[in-house]
Amino acid sequence: MLERDVTRKYQKELFGAIGIYMVVLFASLKLEGSIPQGPLRTALLVSPAFPIGLTIWAIARQFRRMDEFVRMRQLEMLSIAAAVTAGLSLTYGFMENAGFPRLTMFFVWPVMGAVWATLACGDKLRRR
Repeated sequence: MLERDVTRKYQKELFGAIGIYMVVLFASLKLEGSIPQGPLRTALLVSPAFPIGLTIWAIARQFRRMDEFVRMRQLEMLSIAAAVTAGLSLTYGFMENAGFPRLTMFFVWPVMGAVWATLACGDKLRRR
């Protein structure tokens, strides 16, 4: 299979999963006000986590499709992104002790994704 075809297949799987996630997320937020506190409301508010499993599945499938060299580069970038995110999270934890506002865990993935994307763009530019 050509790399272009592999990338197209990955994009369809990933963006399809993200689309399902967005539908479930907006539906859960719209319905949450009409359901009283309790297990049903909690299940509703946690429901957007399930389509995330589809995104994980799409990413795992893409890693299996990659050749060894591309996989090694991606895993290296992902490792660096995880290390940078861990360092930033730890540092900000100390800053919270100094009076900075508390941040939710919702900031972790966007930071890691942004670092990973930045590294991937830099890698692509470097390899031109």
